[in-house]
Amino acid sequence: MLQIEGFLTDRGSKYAVSGGEITSRDDALAFLKTLKKQKKYAKATHNTWAVLLEDGPVKADDGESGAGTVILRMLEREDLQNHIVVVTRWYGGTKLGGDRFRRVQDCVRHYLENRSAK
Repeated sequence: MLQIEGFLTDRGSKYAVSGGEITSRDDALAFLKTLKKQKKYAKATHNTWAVLLEDGPVKADDGESGAGTVILRMLEREDLQNHIVVVTRWYGGTKLGGDRFRRVQDCVRHYLENRSAK
């Protein structure tokens, strides 16, 4: 599991991005469970995620409507199979509107650029 924190804030909201290799929906749920064992991730406002699996894509918005689709599209463009990416947001008190999608893209891009440097 690769976790990247503290690289992005916007109007008080803080972001982190995590990911790793998985092979099934059950693996995705186990990945999230492991991530949320860390108290700060369990208390996050949103843990949105997506993965391209052999039997099709799986995603979840966790209350951040449309964010899972943004992650999924970026994974499809990279043709990154069997690799979950989770974007975590701690709400800072100001609604971001459409900018929230740009921040999700920023997080996924940052993850993709840094995952091989692990």
